[in-house]
Amino acid sequence: MRALVVGGAGYIGSHVVFYLLKDNCEVLVLDNLSFGSESSIPKGADFVLGDIRNKEVLTRCMQNFKPEVVVHLAALKSVGKSIHEIAVYSDINITGTINLLNAMIAQNIPYFVFSSSAAVYGTPVYLPIDEKHPTKPINYYGETKLIIEQMLQWYSRAYPFYYSALRYFNASGHEPASSFFAIEKNPENLIPILLETALGTRKDFTLFGDDYDTPDGSCIRDYIHVSDLARAHLLSLHFLKEKKQSLTLNLGTGKGFSTREAYESAVRVTKKDIPLTIGGRREGDPASMYALSDRARNLLAWQPKYNNIDDIILHSWKAYQRNFET
Repeated sequence: MRALVVGGAGYIGSHVVFYLLKDNCEVLVLDNLSFGSESSIPKGADFVLGDIRNKEVLTRCMQNFKPEVVVHLAALKSVGKSIHEIAVYSDINITGTINLLNAMIAQNIPYFVFSSSAAVYGTPVYLPIDEKHPTKPINYYGETKLIIEQMLQWYSRAYPFYYSALRYFNASGHEPASSFFAIEKNPENLIPILLETALGTRKDFTLFGDDYDTPDGSCIRDYIHVSDLARAHLLSLHFLKEKKQSLTLNLGTGKGFSTREAYESAVRVTKKDIPLTIGGRREGDPASMYALSDRARNLLAWQPKYNNIDDIILHSWKAYQRNFET
């Protein structure tokens, strides 16, 4: 299988590339390196520097490499910034994806895996969240993902085109079976910020909100190991090719950990005194979100291997230590 991985130099993308290569796929990475780095791309994949807003680059990659499948992970993802930077998020997340889809259709590429998000659900009406849960995003990042999911439905009706929309919950951890690592640039996710604080590259860790309606007052999230996410991408590609059916799937563990629990785990795992500041709630943050992923388990025979917060943080901590030692 020949796979074009857009955003394959980033944190999640590089792990997806790693698992595609393990499955003997030929892989071409297209990335503008705004968040990723070329050194994070596993050996064996080819690389093109480019942006999904550049139609000529997209067409050239597809004509020269002739992929059977496209995996799309290139997007802006900051929940807070998305609320105030509508034009930028529209240009990159929505217009960029339209360019990508149109280039695929022009080159008759039928299989597409899309990095969606649990942010499409908004504030949970019930827990755990399944794929039938109402989709009412409370931030523009989630709205861009939902708009793209709706576009995919129309493309699949109009063309010989099959997609899987993978609704990630909170991607975390690093691949433990390899010394390769992908450290995010200017991360805004909880665990990377905790670890940067443990390493001393940040002054302190801010816990946003301690007055939520949760057992310890902090937000609860479903932390899914990035290696489990990457395996799900590979399994969904095989499903698309074999079944010729499109998919929309949750990817989570079904278990939530609070921000304070994650902080305490990071202190425990790193054996560092991580300075803690209590801040106010962030706009667009629901109190609790965790998944029901039975559909992915049943259709893909997928099972998360890692659902312990200490293991997830330990895998990331080892990667961060390697990175900062070099």
